[in-house]
Amino acid sequence: MGDVLAGIQATWEFDTDSVLIRFERGIRTPRLLQSLRERRVPHAALSSVTLTPGKRGTVVLRAVPRPGADPLLEAAAGQLKDGCDPYRLVLPAERETLAEYYADELRARLGPEAGEPADRFLVAAPEAPMHFKAYDGRASFDGDRISFRWFWTGASSEKWKAGDQTFPVTELSGVEWRSPEAFEGYLRLVPRGLESVGPATGTGAGPTATGPGSGLLTSTAPSAQPMAAHPTRVDQDPAAVIFGLGYGPVHESLPFAAAVLESVRRKQTTPVATPAAMVGAGRRDPADIAERIRHLGELHQAGLVTDDEFSAKKAQLLAEL
Repeated sequence: MGDVLAGIQATWEFDTDSVLIRFERGIRTPRLLQSLRERRVPHAALSSVTLTPGKRGTVVLRAVPRPGADPLLEAAAGQLKDGCDPYRLVLPAERETLAEYYADELRARLGPEAGEPADRFLVAAPEAPMHFKAYDGRASFDGDRISFRWFWTGASSEKWKAGDQTFPVTELSGVEWRSPEAFEGYLRLVPRGLESVGPATGTGAGPTATGPGSGLLTSTAPSAQPMAAHPTRVDQDPAAVIFGLGYGPVHESLPFAAAVLESVRRKQTTPVATPAAMVGAGRRDPADIAERIRHLGELHQAGLVTDDEFSAKKAQLLAEL
């Protein structure tokens, strides 16, 4: 098509096989959309296109993605508010006829697979490296590993005893994200072997919620990614960070979760390493072991780890060299 349709918070550029969505900067645009900047959505990633009346003399053009096509919506699992939906284009009501024209054009380009879930991600995830500050620690992702570095002021004693954590994406099966705008938000990694079809357990004693849990977007299909049957609460789980007032905001933690999820899925589709290629794979980086022992010593000096716990954990770490 090659045309451009400018809305109130975004501009859609129509190409022969995709739509390039560019988000405007400014106080009227949600910070999540500003952080995404732009997204190219292939026609193959869409299931339908709708045009509905909006608020205050507007109409809303929305491209509905296929379930499983977008890692951002897969990670969000229906928790986004309407205003943060990256597939909505709000237009003045007088442009309804033009919006209907483009809606018809997009519908005509949807293929026979539009009614089926996607078997892989078709929309690109936000790019690593990424990081954000949670209530109890700092989360970082370099594209291959996720790291949690705990804060003295927020982390539980269980997390301090476990020490700072690093998780290769190859050892994960998914990621859980609960919006910080709902009660007890968190980001939790799902290690391989802990998958289940049920929802995650509650956070237990976490920080105060940052906002109401109402008004969440429910038009997106529920996430098909594995959920974890964790025996521990999130505030005690070394594979999770919890949110709070000003910690883990949507525009930082959700793109992070989407990038991790996309990397996990991509690694799962790569060929399994041969035995020859796996020689020495069980050994840890000596620098990482030294850092863990140093951190363990700090916990011991602070009285958070007993003498026996310190000796046992140090011996365990040395055995991994």
